[in-house]
Amino acid sequence: MTACPYCYQQVDLAKLWFQCTGRGSPGRKPCSRDPDNMRAELTGYNWPVLPTFGPPEGRRVRQGRQAECPQCGGLTGRRVCPVCHTPLSSTFASGPSPMIGMIGGKLAGKTVYMTVLVHELRHTIRRRFDADIRLAGDQQVDAASSTEWLQLYERTLFDEGQLLAGTTSALDGRRVPLVLEWRQPHRGVLGQDTLRTTTLSFYDAAGEDMTTQDVVHSQVYLSAVDALIVILDPFQLPGSQDLITVPRAARTTELPLDVLARVTEMLRTSQGINPRRRISTPIAVVFSKIDAFFRVLGEEHPLMHLSPAGSYYDEGAGTDTHEHVLALLRDLNADDVDVHLRHNYKRFRYFVVSSLGAEPDYDHDRIDSSGVRPYRVDEPLLWMLSQFHVVERSRS
Repeated sequence: MTACPYCYQQVDLAKLWFQCTGRGSPGRKPCSRDPDNMRAELTGYNWPVLPTFGPPEGRRVRQGRQAECPQCGGLTGRRVCPVCHTPLSSTFASGPSPMIGMIGGKLAGKTVYMTVLVHELRHTIRRRFDADIRLAGDQQVDAASSTEWLQLYERTLFDEGQLLAGTTSALDGRRVPLVLEWRQPHRGVLGQDTLRTTTLSFYDAAGEDMTTQDVVHSQVYLSAVDALIVILDPFQLPGSQDLITVPRAARTTELPLDVLARVTEMLRTSQGINPRRRISTPIAVVFSKIDAFFRVLGEEHPLMHLSPAGSYYDEGAGTDTHEHVLALLRDLNADDVDVHLRHNYKRFRYFVVSSLGAEPDYDHDRIDSSGVRPYRVDEPLLWMLSQFHVVERSRS
């Protein structure tokens, strides 16, 4: 069993459904496209699609990758999720495919971070790991296609220099995720090289969806994810305003600890975790907008030093970063965040990132004139992938 990257429901890989190709067969009319109510309900995808159908009686997908459409007789090998009917890649689940949720408070910068991270995956990280990384699926977030998503998000940020609008609240806790495929060579136990595909599914929840416990509980995906990237706004930490000037447009009343506490409560109740035990879901705790602290930290501060950029996650450098972020939390009178995490989670790690590389003009929603210069945005994801053995770990 594995989770569908689109609806987050557990599915049996041996019992995947099929989708008609629409080509038909001799003497029979090809199938037409119609709205799929189940897909719309579970993922929000509302465009007309070709019909889907279950595998023939007594036949399993791994024993036969093609089937005839019961309506038009056309042969198809396109597999779909049996729950939400969303098409799956032909290489789906040929490697570990962690479902990764992305959450945070209002104005924490989640959408900007995700856009920059995807840009880095497609341009820099793929070269670093010799990986084929691409957007996968018919729809990405609120765009009708991968091309439209890139035009909407990357063009706005990278080409137009404009900050992205905040993520709108999800309807009934459901939103189309952003799905990528990461395909690269993998050395097997016998020394042979094989190609393995990992599906990465990112769910960008609106900050408003984290403001009350009832709304957090409605976020269906949170109970199904394998790991969480939690984006926290350092502007909201108690001691930040003593060190930096917090822009008026970036001020909220949502404390980072409140966001964490609501997510913790939801994970405990949805997974039925014993109150005496810690949660096993790995948590990457990411403090965004670290560019606002560059001047305060100074060039010699360890958090200003980049980690080695080999084809691995550097565990030693990651541990050092974790400890220096913890020291910063103590300096900012925010060590209650660490107490909460230590008492509730088995695996968590701190990160600092700057999606833009320099402070933007928050009053006019414009990025710095030097353009987007991502700072350490890859580290949280690479740590996550190392936890699932998608990438190797190295100690420096």
